[in-house]
Amino acid sequence: MLNKKLIAIASLIEPKDTVIDIGCDHAYLAIYLKIEKLCKEVYASDISENVIKTAKENIKKKNVKIEVYLSDGFQNIKNNNINTAIISGMGTTTILNIVNKAPKNINKYIISSNNEHEVLRKEMIKKDFYIQKEIVVKERDKYYPIIVFAKDFQKESNLSLKYGKSNSREYYEYLEEKEKSILKRIPKKHIITRLKHLKRIKELKKLQK
Repeated sequence: MLNKKLIAIASLIEPKDTVIDIGCDHAYLAIYLKIEKLCKEVYASDISENVIKTAKENIKKKNVKIEVYLSDGFQNIKNNNINTAIISGMGTTTILNIVNKAPKNINKYIISSNNEHEVLRKEMIKKDFYIQKEIVVKERDKYYPIIVFAKDFQKESNLSLKYGKSNSREYYEYLEEKEKSILKRIPKKHIITRLKHLKRIKELKKLQK
C-alpha cells in the first residue's frame, strides 16, 4: 500500500505522537499508522472534497477509526490533542503558509517538500523549529528529503542548511551533478554566477568525503 517515501515518513513517527497528516491524499499513511499502532492517535485532512471522500472510503474498507477533516491546512482543525504534523508532497511556499497558521500545540513537523529545501530549513529555524533528523529516499529516480523539525535546539552549519543532514553520499553526488549541469549552461562571461555554482560543487565534494 505504501510507497518508499511514506514508509520512511512512518519510520519517523514515535509512539507518543498524536498525528495529523495534512494533505492526506488517499489516507494510506494514516491507515498504516493506525493499523501498526505506531502513534498514540492519528487524524487525516485534505483541502479537496473528492480526496476526503476517497480517504473515508479507504478507512472504512480497512475497518479502522480515523477522524478526517476537510480543511485548508489547519483552518478547520480544532483539536488541541494533536502535537505532530506530517506535511508531504507540497512546495515549500505552501508548506510554510500552512505552518504560519498552525496552532501552538504542534511541537513537531515531519516535512517532505517538493522544492526549495534550503529555504524550508532556514525559515523553519526562524520559527524555532530545528532539524532533529533528516533522511533522503530515492524513488522512481527522484530524491525526497524528509525532515523532522522540533523545538529542541540544534546548532546548524551553513552546509547543513544548504544540503541537509542526511549524510547520504548518493544524494550529495546527485546534487553535485545537478550543479555541474547548471554550470555548463551559464555563459563564461557571467563570472559571479559561475563562481556561486563552483562553490556549491566544492562544498558537495567536501560532504562526500
